Amino acid sequence: MQVAIPLYPRFTALDAVGPYTVLAFAPGWTVTFVAEQAGPVTDDRGSLNLAATASYAELDRPDVIVVPGGTGTLDVMGDEALVGWIRQAHEHTRWTTSVCTGSLLLGAAGLLDGLTATTHWALLDLLRQVGAEPVSERVVTQGKIVTAAGVSAGIDMALSLLAQAADVETAQAVQLAIEYDPHPPFQAGTPRTAPEGTPERALKLIT
Repeated sequence: MQVAIPLYPRFTALDAVGPYTVLAFAPGWTVTFVAEQAGPVTDDRGSLNLAATASYAELDRPDVIVVPGGTGTLDVMGDEALVGWIRQAHEHTRWTTSVCTGSLLLGAAGLLDGLTATTHWALLDLLRQVGAEPVSERVVTQGKIVTAAGVSAGIDMALSLLAQAADVETAQAVQLAIEYDPHPPFQAGTPRTAPEGTPERALKLIT
């Protein structure tokens, strides 16, 4: 299985690296970071570069694509090099997936029309603007399209994808290999469980 993860300026690192870690551990799976041109791409915190080792043109028919989100997502929704690659690659994929606001790029490519999808809680309503019906869920599967909520949900999505594309035993083995056993120190991971005032403080961090 060939997986392609497109990078663009101000992507969120964990959106890309979380699924990368899960899928790169899977036997027989190869994961490649791609961009319009091969080379380093800077994340949305401004101090981490990931290297795209192939261009879109060099990897135009992957089996799986994983589109990360980030604070730069809205800026590239009109980038036809990226959005056009997603649209074209989707015609040949077995699975087309996104993490966080990466789902907005799937929508910009016309892939979410009439489908339910998810994204980061703060931007759920924007999914309506790209033809999708937003739902506040961790992972949403609609045929071969799988969308994940914000950032850390990408790991859940990748494990769920691996279970469907390979088998549950492989997904469980990878989960144990990366010791993914989350026990967050605070119940503040969603607006529903976060203490009063926390959503407002969180929004200041991401806008």
